[in-house]
Amino acid sequence: MYRIEIKDMDLEQIARSGQCFRMNKRKEQNDIFTIAAGENYVEASKEGESFAFSCSEAEFHGFWAEYFDLGTNYGNYKNQVASDDAYLKEAMKWGWGVRILKQDLWEMILTFLVSQNNNIARIRKSVETLCTELGEKKSGTGFVCSSDGSLRETERMYYAFPKPEAVKEAGLLLLSGLGLGYRDKYVLSMGEFLSDEKGQAWLRELKTAEYETAHKMLTDQYGIGKKVADCICLFGLHHVGAFPIDTHVKQILESYYPKGFPLERYQGYAGILQQYMFYYKVNNMAKKEPLSSI
Repeated sequence: MYRIEIKDMDLEQIARSGQCFRMNKRKEQNDIFTIAAGENYVEASKEGESFAFSCSEAEFHGFWAEYFDLGTNYGNYKNQVASDDAYLKEAMKWGWGVRILKQDLWEMILTFLVSQNNNIARIRKSVETLCTELGEKKSGTGFVCSSDGSLRETERMYYAFPKPEAVKEAGLLLLSGLGLGYRDKYVLSMGEFLSDEKGQAWLRELKTAEYETAHKMLTDQYGIGKKVADCICLFGLHHVGAFPIDTHVKQILESYYPKGFPLERYQGYAGILQQYMFYYKVNNMAKKEPLSSI
């Protein structure tokens, strides 16, 4: 178990921000979050000003510190927002604990192919089904809460995110039965592409590409449009200047930024601000749907 104080982070806000779909509350213990990323797994709980993680200090700093983007001071970005931008100021206040996670690129490509014309609840279900049907079952460490309220570690079984080869081997017949809808053919195509060396070389090149090049490489692929490419750039490549525009963000821009969002002012980190805006729009003044639990 490892404990660390982290500023500007709220696990529930991140889980509801639409950027990750395998971060959930435990059904029987709502203050414990389960977090699966690629082949990795950890559970976390807020304790006062600190967080407890069900891993060693070495494992935390070897993977999870980067995953949660702890090397970035999000307070600096908030301080640069225009003082007269009332909507953005309120959005930041509402979603103060949202951070841009540094997630596995393959997982983000497949996840956001699934996300098209979809809602968060269905995306979560589809991603969970993909993992349980095609991912490797693994053993990890989680938390249970003792009678005195303290945390203790316990073994947990979880499913890793499926590899491209597993998606390819599944084929369209199996994938079509997983509730993916018309997106199943996009998922299969990407699994087939990244199962050979040509696709893996493309993936390596994508990881080092600048934003505009990466965006073009993505939109050249079957099933990936501009918005999905921006989501992958933001959440899978950590191009935090990417600014995905979905239905919610389009409504925000029409209502509060009729002359356009000031992207030039926030060049290089507009995607972080977009996440505050998206979170505020989706969660503010609406009944919260419960997070998927396991």
